[in-house]
Amino acid sequence: MDKIWLKSYPPGVPADIDPDQYGSLVQLLEESFRKYAANNAFVCMDKFMTYGELDAMSKRLAAWLQSRGLQKGARVAVMMPNVLQYPVALAAILRAGYTVVNVNPLYTPRELEHQLKDSGSEAIIVLENFAHTVQQVLGKTPVRHVVVASMGELLGAKGLLVNFVVRSVKKMVPEFSIPHMVRFRDALIQGRRMPFTAPQIAASDVAFLQYTGGTTGVSKGATLTHRNVIANVLQSEAWLNPSMSQPPVVDFPTIVCALPLYHIFALTACALLGMRVGALNILIPNPRDIPGFIRELAKYKVNMLPAVNTLYNALVNHPDFRHVDFSSLKVANGGGMAVQKAVNDKWHALTGTNIIEGYGLSETAPVATCNRSDTAGFTGTIGLPVPSTEIAIVDDDGRALPLGSIGEIAIRGPQVMSGYWNRPDETAKVMTADGYFRSGDIGIMDDNGYVKIVDRKKDMILVSGFNVYPNELEEVIMAHPGVLECAVVGVPDEHSGEAVKVFVVRKDPALDAEQLMDYCKQEFTGYKKPKYIEFRDELPKTNVGKILRRALREEKQAA
Repeated sequence: MDKIWLKSYPPGVPADIDPDQYGSLVQLLEESFRKYAANNAFVCMDKFMTYGELDAMSKRLAAWLQSRGLQKGARVAVMMPNVLQYPVALAAILRAGYTVVNVNPLYTPRELEHQLKDSGSEAIIVLENFAHTVQQVLGKTPVRHVVVASMGELLGAKGLLVNFVVRSVKKMVPEFSIPHMVRFRDALIQGRRMPFTAPQIAASDVAFLQYTGGTTGVSKGATLTHRNVIANVLQSEAWLNPSMSQPPVVDFPTIVCALPLYHIFALTACALLGMRVGALNILIPNPRDIPGFIRELAKYKVNMLPAVNTLYNALVNHPDFRHVDFSSLKVANGGGMAVQKAVNDKWHALTGTNIIEGYGLSETAPVATCNRSDTAGFTGTIGLPVPSTEIAIVDDDGRALPLGSIGEIAIRGPQVMSGYWNRPDETAKVMTADGYFRSGDIGIMDDNGYVKIVDRKKDMILVSGFNVYPNELEEVIMAHPGVLECAVVGVPDEHSGEAVKVFVVRKDPALDAEQLMDYCKQEFTGYKKPKYIEFRDELPKTNVGKILRRALREEKQAA
């Protein structure tokens, strides 16, 4: 297909970017550390960190990690919310020549164990609030080095008070005991006296393992190279330039980082893009505290706010939101899940900007398409392919379909992963011979190059922008002694877009919904937990006995 989308590009956005202008992501970051040394890079709970401080701290932590004997390419897990230690750890791991394995801090022991074992992580940097989870699985994983951070340790004088409140008043740190663990601050102090050796890093080296269910539901690491991530940072920068360069020009933008940094959207759109342009990132550790989040927003002249539809919806429906000054806001990016027109319209009425919806996946680092940042209204599409990106609509055999046909969205570009970590079989299922990644989403492209998602090929459930895979949930629920059969589907939900519903055939007639819900709470992180449980005498099946999730979904919609 000709690149018909290029005719719809805004003036000044190039057809292509050059991902090879940097030899590694480290080169890009260190350029920013030098260029913007005096600028504030991150702020959390009113404590600012400059690019110079980030440079120094990350180099010390990198030296400490190297002193542990970890070899180049070793995987180091990071299990923290949005706190100042996150960017320090991120830069340190990359600068030391290692691979970042981002971990959701709310994972259950079962989920954490799988990710640490699958990635082969040898070290983990964890906030103490979640160290008890690490303790439970440590002996079953390759992890040999544990660094434990505290909420207050980088917050200056008030850090002692913050730690006291978090530990003793709010009781947010369950007891844990991890032999030979090292405190984050101690690692920084020790690292100051240690030599740092800058490794030779190639663009093809692995920068991140971003865990995802992909299109099949088996949790696996999308292998993102330094070149993949550089490409997406430069693509995002070029794409947003028409809005960011509008007068009054802001030399160093202020970005709200409310999405969790372990999620690929925030990692690229907030942290890495922010560091590329010398921005200040406002770290929000708990965006679910909407009143607290709004109080933080009110302190700054915000220029860019990436979020998911559910977060935008929560903000515009809170009475305090209308008192925030958004006169400096240039871009509100929407991703992770579909942006609803009603939410966009309310957001526009209150802030004067539209939500710019984009589309991407962990496998594409993540941005593949996006609406123009200077768009005048809500398009109901996921926009145009970003620079250096090709979108094809393909049939079940991977053949490109004519323009205007409905088929699977396939993506080719420098941001597309090199494959799934140690899973060539799974990689083969999603990569075509000519380099396209098959997304599993069904869409259509119009004659201006805009892409619209019409359905999902996979049974994936999208809860507030997070992927939930029925296979994983069903396997765990089936392990309950009272369950004979089960099927997991997504149902529409006003707050989260979709919610998880499980249909169960009982083995034990005494099993009730409360017992099963308690079991699920132990096994699944919050967004994966079923919201609804319905017991049935039998489940619909194909003639070969496969449970028909689609029939259950359609039945609920019809009802």
